[in-house]
Amino acid sequence: MKACYYETLGVQKGADEKELKVAFRKLAMQYHPDRNPGDGEAERKFKDINEAYEALKDPQKRAAYDRFGHAAFEQGGFGGGGGGFGQAGGFADIFEDIFGDMMGARRRGGANNRGADLRYNMEVTLEEAFAGKTAQIRVPSSMVCDECSGSGARPGTQPVTCSMCSGSGRVRAAQGFFSIERTCPQCQGRGQTIQDPCRKCAGQGRVTEERALSVNIPAGIEDGTRIRLAGEGEAGLRGGPSGDLYIFLSLKPHEFFQRDGADLYCKVPISMTTAALGGAFEVATLDGTQTRVKVPEGTQHGRQFRMKGKGMPVLRQNQVGDLYIQVAVETPQNLSKRQRELLEEFEELSSTENSPQSSGFFNRMKDFFESFGN
Repeated sequence: MKACYYETLGVQKGADEKELKVAFRKLAMQYHPDRNPGDGEAERKFKDINEAYEALKDPQKRAAYDRFGHAAFEQGGFGGGGGGFGQAGGFADIFEDIFGDMMGARRRGGANNRGADLRYNMEVTLEEAFAGKTAQIRVPSSMVCDECSGSGARPGTQPVTCSMCSGSGRVRAAQGFFSIERTCPQCQGRGQTIQDPCRKCAGQGRVTEERALSVNIPAGIEDGTRIRLAGEGEAGLRGGPSGDLYIFLSLKPHEFFQRDGADLYCKVPISMTTAALGGAFEVATLDGTQTRVKVPEGTQHGRQFRMKGKGMPVLRQNQVGDLYIQVAVETPQNLSKRQRELLEEFEELSSTENSPQSSGFFNRMKDFFESFGN
């Protein structure tokens, strides 16, 4: 005698649609054959749960069941010719909602033998980023086994068609009034099995080795630039396609230059006398030349001088940034007696015209202070 559909789902007769669905999802996950392989009792319960939910989730079928019980669905009693209950389109949507991601993940995992992508971190100098370079690197990675040419089978033998799925990589299992297709557990979706595996790679079709690669670093690369070497990643499993290798570049800090995009900045200390009297100095640039910087008389601390076209090249563009020289006026230290006397004499001879910014500031500060007395 068939169990009551409400009892099968563990709900009261007056349960609403939401209660039915929650109860069904919980029980379907608990008794699903994939979670209970080889358990005949779990498979039977799973079928009963499906049948009960299919009948009760449809208002018309549920009304018929409440009135006539199981007799409503016997001998084609509902929907004529038995066609109504046998059509599982509505339940298929629910099943996909519950198990779709799980089955999809298995399908992808079984069929995709692509090797993993690899990452290599490389540090380059600012000079190398300016000029570009060809770097030689060594990368430990999975490579195609040279003994079996990636097949995974011992030389002289070949993989054979999987006996479980007949080479399709998929198997179909009947679950009551519907069937489930899933990845073949014997060949993991490849459609072939290896009866005599290669001794060198143990049937994997790949081995781990260190290999040398040549990497072209273009001129103008910035910190964080990523270079992709297609097909240079990990070899695929049993002849599958190789992944990619990604080179992540970082710039070493430079002793003299700071970079901002295509522009370079350099802070140069100059003496107080050079700033006051004027002069010149030379700065080495990344192109291997020297640039002469003229300092006009009365140059102030922090003033910038722009050297056009002396910056960094722009990646893959026919453009070059600028170099900005910022001067830092250095105050004399460790003065001799004579030097101090000369500076004191200079101070006595100085006027507001010699230090207009200083004089102007303190005059404004004096006016500000006196405004409080009014």
